[in-house]
Amino acid sequence: MSEAVEQQAARRLALEETHRRHGAAMVEREGWLLPANYGDAAAEYEAVRGWHSAGLFDLSARGRVEVSGAEAVQFLNGMITNDVKTLAAGAWMPAAFPNPQGRLVAAARVARATEEQSFLIDTDPATRATVFKALERFTLAGDFRVRDLAEDTAYLTVQGAGAAEIISRALGEDAARIERGRVSVITRHAGRPLTVLRATYTGEDGFDLICDVGSAGELWDALVAADARPAGWDALEVLRIEAGMPRYGVDADDSNVITEANLDDAVSYTKGCYVGQEIIARIHWRGHVAKKLSGLLLDDEGSAARPGAKLKTADGARDAGRITSVAHSPRLGRQIALAYVRYDFLEPGTELSVAGEGDGDAGRATVAALPLVRGSWHEAAGGKESEK
Repeated sequence: MSEAVEQQAARRLALEETHRRHGAAMVEREGWLLPANYGDAAAEYEAVRGWHSAGLFDLSARGRVEVSGAEAVQFLNGMITNDVKTLAAGAWMPAAFPNPQGRLVAAARVARATEEQSFLIDTDPATRATVFKALERFTLAGDFRVRDLAEDTAYLTVQGAGAAEIISRALGEDAARIERGRVSVITRHAGRPLTVLRATYTGEDGFDLICDVGSAGELWDALVAADARPAGWDALEVLRIEAGMPRYGVDADDSNVITEANLDDAVSYTKGCYVGQEIIARIHWRGHVAKKLSGLLLDDEGSAARPGAKLKTADGARDAGRITSVAHSPRLGRQIALAYVRYDFLEPGTELSVAGEGDGDAGRATVAALPLVRGSWHEAAGGKESEK
């Protein structure tokens, strides 16, 4: 199929013309036509990793579902791994949708902006339809309402150590003072509501902004005027690999037990029963999973390591796992990867070999703790995994 036909078939962002006006090169990813970069992916990366700057990304391809009703907590708690009963108004939590075997159907964030029994569920583009359908099928079972917000809203994020300063200039000090792990609804021009979550996709400080489609262009321009740099898919992929954040369909899917995918902070072991709970709990109390998503430092910049490549022990005698994502890290000046590494070889510093085609060797790799690059978010959290 030609590139033109692929792009014609891809879904389009509401702000596509705005992105093109800023010089975006568009590319088809995950069924969407998205900005790959705005002419300089390296500068976009540096805007996020810099000390006083930030990048601006359009994440509107992600899923956004509103769940409400008197029985919303009851239904959600039976479907996801974290405990919605403990989610206070004005906060968000990581969560996962498991199948009966405890494997990952979707990773998500669940936000509760107010005291009302209403929750916003944010999930990856690849699981957007899956999550909506999983929730919608319970609407006839009780006081449980589900609304797909994705077509009516846009989802922008400002990521970088300078994000709070940019948000303050564009939206005011109240928005910039929202704490990490918190969510709020503020009122913008003409009384339009704007949902703000302080969250990271990159390991740097970040603010997610969900607004109605009609005001998205105005919001984008206000953020750019406040010195946020438009940034695209190319930079975001490197940033999220450095930060150790899995992408569904690439680094995690329904072949993985949830805790294999480095989503431990999305699981409550005290809330009681939910789909797949018994298996997840059994693995937890056993002490460890058989393999886990980990970081790799690849020794040779010219390494032939590719997603899907098998890992072997340094002597090549034993299977040690497989690579899922590979990128060049500007911050580390070398090739890095995410990989599922078997439990026996998870210790940081363990030397592995990367299997090439046939019996060939595609290079060497060293197991490294995640995140591979510690951004402003991790530094402020003191390295606590629960603060991600």
